[in-house]
Amino acid sequence: MQVGFIGLGSMGSGMAANLLKAGHTLTVFNRTPNKAEALVAEGATLAKTPSEAARGDVVITMLADDAVVERVVFAPDGILAGLKHLSIHISMSTISVELAERLTSAHRIAGQRFVAAPVFGRPEAAGAGKLFIVVAGEQKTVQACLPLFEVLGQRTFIIADKPPKANLVKLSGNFLIAAVIETLGEAFALISKAGIDRAQYLDILTNTLFGAPVYQTYGAIISDERYTPPGFRAKLGFKDIHLALRAAEALQVPMPVASLIRDRFLTLLATGAADLDWSALAALASRDAGETSSLSVEK
Repeated sequence: MQVGFIGLGSMGSGMAANLLKAGHTLTVFNRTPNKAEALVAEGATLAKTPSEAARGDVVITMLADDAVVERVVFAPDGILAGLKHLSIHISMSTISVELAERLTSAHRIAGQRFVAAPVFGRPEAAGAGKLFIVVAGEQKTVQACLPLFEVLGQRTFIIADKPPKANLVKLSGNFLIAAVIETLGEAFALISKAGIDRAQYLDILTNTLFGAPVYQTYGAIISDERYTPPGFRAKLGFKDIHLALRAAEALQVPMPVASLIRDRFLTLLATGAADLDWSALAALASRDAGETSSLSVEK
């Protein structure tokens, strides 16, 4: 399949490499072209514009936020201008429900097809092809994309024919992850101040009541205070909680815990920690408990 890939950050670079290894013809675009050098060396073609990257059967976007996706899609040299009739744009970014609705409409009017396929998983999962992919779009279009999803992920969940619903699921999932991070931070602050060993505490948690991957992954990061290099930056975590609250407001669904976590992220950003891993949210609990020596955001 002729695939364009736009966005070669910590997630996208591994995803694009897996598509290339699987034998797909790959054209890549990134605002910083040197991030594409390794892929070009392996056989990918470097596009000069998003429009040029979108001239194949499918173009995938894996970008940071709504503003970047809007520029890449709607600019004069963007995806909308380059994508052929009935070709497919797969958005794998975490974006707002409103933007997903706009993309769905714009591609339909242009005679193109659109699928929302946001993912759960950190960069190491992206590189290993072990992402979990949440997909929504017209049934035939989704079926045409399945060979790509099989390369990129370990499981694909097809949930609806309307793309924005996949984005809502993704935002709700990131809210839940953030809630786990906040509560883990508070629990670690409590036991640490009492002098209990953090590694032993994590072993107890993950081998009794909390054996889920989210507790294992983030529990280990928080226990070790390993907030750099970031797998997912704090400023993006703040963005996602903000988008979840916007979606909740539109649906008239109160989310008081999400509102609390939004404020906690805002506090974290105010410390200058925007580019640390979003699990650094847990460090605020240690700081608030007077455990300043363990507050990684101040190191």
